[in-house]
Amino acid sequence: MIASGWLLRSYVGLFFAFLYAPILVLFILSFNDSEVMGFPFRGFTLRWYGEVFEGGGLVKALVNSFAVGLASATIATALALMAALGLRYQFPGRGWVIPAFLLPIITPGIVSGVMLLVFLGLTGVPYGLWTGSLIAHVTWVLPFAFLTLYPRLHKFDRSIEEAAMDLGATPWVVFLRIVLPLIQPALIATLLFAFTLSFDEFIRTLFVAGSDRTTPVHLWLLIVEQVAPELPAVGVVIMSISALIAALGFWLSGRASRLAAAVERR
Repeated sequence: MIASGWLLRSYVGLFFAFLYAPILVLFILSFNDSEVMGFPFRGFTLRWYGEVFEGGGLVKALVNSFAVGLASATIATALALMAALGLRYQFPGRGWVIPAFLLPIITPGIVSGVMLLVFLGLTGVPYGLWTGSLIAHVTWVLPFAFLTLYPRLHKFDRSIEEAAMDLGATPWVVFLRIVLPLIQPALIATLLFAFTLSFDEFIRTLFVAGSDRTTPVHLWLLIVEQVAPELPAVGVVIMSISALIAALGFWLSGRASRLAAAVERR
């Protein structure tokens, strides 16, 4: 028993070290006063964080990522909600809907990127942030949005809606006044999850973004064009933004869950 407990603690320690040691190293290197990225540590400096935002390249990429992420997350969540609501009813071909939604997940990213590149070229759609990138991001995050929303709506108690309609409420009123408040936590979680996936999307974006840069594309170009010493600082900034978004998501989802629970108790 003692040996097994020691092995378990060692395994857990190695597991967390494997997850978080690279982040710690990146954080330390972001303050290293050296023109060469890497160890040894030659002194503490904040210079690289200043150079991260110098020239506005990263700021523009962050703005692009936030804009296209918000747009694609909103579109994907709306489409996923409509699909999940529709699947509560029986119709011809219903069994093929879910496999069709899952297809972008099982398709390799580079294959999806090439297909989008060829498709946009053949149809004459210009490459760019609000054309190719938006299409690529919506098709990528839509399956995940659907898989997040569908279980919540699938387990929804339809008798609540039927009772409201028996009292004279129209389907639109039932959705706005009953269904929407109860699924609000799932909607918030879906929206933020889809935004995070879009914010981090790289492979498909690289093929169809044209001259526009999102944050992952900007970081990749920095690595390819120059192994700049400010790269660790760029990584820390991006991770900090992702952590803040995740924390906001947990807070909003928890708050919405408490409100939904209060509505159900009524």
